[in-house]
Amino acid sequence: MTKIATNEAYLPFRDYRTWYRITGSLESGKLPLVVAHGGPGCTHDYVDSFKDIAALDGRPIIHYDQLGNGNSTRLPDRGPDFWTVGLFLEELDALLTHIRIQHRYAFLGQSWGGMLGAEHAVRRPPGLKALVIANSPANMHTWVSEANRLRQKLPKEVQDTLLKHELAGSLTDPDYVAASRVFYDRHVCRVVPWPPEVARTFAIMDEDNTVYRNMNGPTEFHVIGTMKDWTIEDRLDRIEAPTLLISGKYDEATPLVVKPYVDRVPGCEWVLFENSSHMPHVEEKQLCLETVSGFLSRYD
Repeated sequence: MTKIATNEAYLPFRDYRTWYRITGSLESGKLPLVVAHGGPGCTHDYVDSFKDIAALDGRPIIHYDQLGNGNSTRLPDRGPDFWTVGLFLEELDALLTHIRIQHRYAFLGQSWGGMLGAEHAVRRPPGLKALVIANSPANMHTWVSEANRLRQKLPKEVQDTLLKHELAGSLTDPDYVAASRVFYDRHVCRVVPWPPEVARTFAIMDEDNTVYRNMNGPTEFHVIGTMKDWTIEDRLDRIEAPTLLISGKYDEATPLVVKPYVDRVPGCEWVLFENSSHMPHVEEKQLCLETVSGFLSRYD
């Protein structure tokens, strides 16, 4: 495989720095793809595989670590009032302008990144030519109810451990962490052991979970942060960009979780990956990348 050039830099954003990386050339003529990680509070590492689309079709791929995460400025002292959807929409707009693609680009958001992408798309930015929503909820209440339905299918001793520590508030206890991992291995990433880039994201979150803790909560199924009542369901019909939705058969983003995108985004296409949970880009990497590349190629 031909080696593709990469360029890492920082975007000055407010009083901080946002790290980004471009794989491939913005002069290629192909529609640039911006990739947003999930969480809120993950890092680009676990969605790193999307950079290989550049080798597939010559498209430039832009990854970035959202403020507070990974290589970008960390702000561990900031509380819930700081970490808002508006903050991350402003950061995205700043990035698009900084690298001068605001008039023509595609956006792929994974999990929370797709929620951010939907929030971006309902504003109908004229430069957004294609949107990929990967494994994302449209309503956090549905997300939590489905996560807890899946949780009830875990072994009883795992469920008991989770409940015991949630009631006690001992959410950093190693037993709680281990019990949570049983859920993650079923419904987040089914590759065992986790690939290095996935493990790297979770290790960085263990170091600093400021954004995740404030906006989401301690785990995927115990959502007590500022996003707990978030929904975009009633605004999805405003999206004009051609939209691809992807999810996995074993995904914590179950069919019920992603269904509003299919039902309410005009012309939305849905691809379900039969051997994946929450990370088809890792679990069925080649098929997932080819699917995304094929969709975007229609809009070059």
